[in-house]
Amino acid sequence: MAKTLLIVDDSASMRQIVSFALKDAGYEVITAINGRDALNKLNGTRIDMVITDLNMPEMDGIEFIKHLRSNSGYKFTPVLMLTTESQESKKQEGKQAGASGWIVKPFTPEQLITTTKKFVR
Repeated sequence: MAKTLLIVDDSASMRQIVSFALKDAGYEVITAINGRDALNKLNGTRIDMVITDLNMPEMDGIEFIKHLRSNSGYKFTPVLMLTTESQESKKQEGKQAGASGWIVKPFTPEQLITTTKKFVR
């Protein structure tokens, strides 16, 4: 059974790039346009990993992770930040919110898949 990943990014092209790479690697993919949309789409759905951008309208990645972690069903779901932000302070803020890993854009599909496989087996 394929593992299901939730991709959260306000950029349609980025959602598409990430989705194509992960689908080619055999994962099921659900997409959301921001943190609020992602929370609405979760609704108890089993998710094996979340990949989220940091800077998004309505609800950014940090707020989204905080909400996700407050739900007992997703408390231990791996969350990968995929963002242009590379400052150590942002990484620490993400880690404190509950991010499991961090990839800075631009990235290669191979880098994304390799990192995903570290969290989802």
